[in-house]
Amino acid sequence: MATTIAISGKGGSGKTTLAAMIIRLLCKQGAGPVLAVDADPNSCLGLMVGVSPQISVAQLREQAREKPASQGMDKVRSFEYGIQQAVTEADKFDLLTMGRPEGPECYCAVNNLLRQFLDKLSTTYSFVVIDNEAGMEHLSRRTTNNIDLLCIVAESTPLGTITAKRIYDLAKQLPISVKKIGIIWNRSDAINNLEGIETFGLIPYDKTVLDASMQSKTVFDLNEDKPALSAVRKILENILNQNNLSLTHNSKLKT
Repeated sequence: MATTIAISGKGGSGKTTLAAMIIRLLCKQGAGPVLAVDADPNSCLGLMVGVSPQISVAQLREQAREKPASQGMDKVRSFEYGIQQAVTEADKFDLLTMGRPEGPECYCAVNNLLRQFLDKLSTTYSFVVIDNEAGMEHLSRRTTNNIDLLCIVAESTPLGTITAKRIYDLAKQLPISVKKIGIIWNRSDAINNLEGIETFGLIPYDKTVLDASMQSKTVFDLNEDKPALSAVRKILENILNQNNLSLTHNSKLKT
């Protein structure tokens, strides 16, 4: 079964960049295959890793929901085929884009299908990295059953601290298993400890990351010695080791 790492945080906190960096580090390490799941309706993860998805799960979900109930088996088969087509292959990782949130109609049956197929799909990967929205809609709908590591990305500001605490409280109420939760303080020069919540680490402000984004570059274009990438490498290695989640070949992360 894959090791699932979920990333959450308010908009602008840097969670998508962090998710992309983790994907880069896992791929460079040879810890794959890796499945990247873009579960944020803004769907920016593909841009950060240089992949353009052809179709989203939300589009497939709408198509499946609209099919008559009498087409039960055809509906299951076509949805499974659609999920396979929605997985965009890249170098050492694949990308699955969830798309926009559900509408007012009932999606329970389709979400049950989705959960089954995502669970089945995840067995073919070593790691699954999920970029969530702050509300973690993807997780709260139980379209994923288990999370090994939930990383809450926040800036050490009053608003960032309040948001991190709210996401932590929400995660505790999720109807799924979340084995480990911690905060990663981003673009910060000091850790803001919150009582009862573990801190995974700190990522310093790194202008090269912003410059790369402004120039439409991906995380794979970043030099290996840049401060942010180096910090993420250390954090990832530490939390995996502390939770007995080893990488392929049980070696240290490299770029």
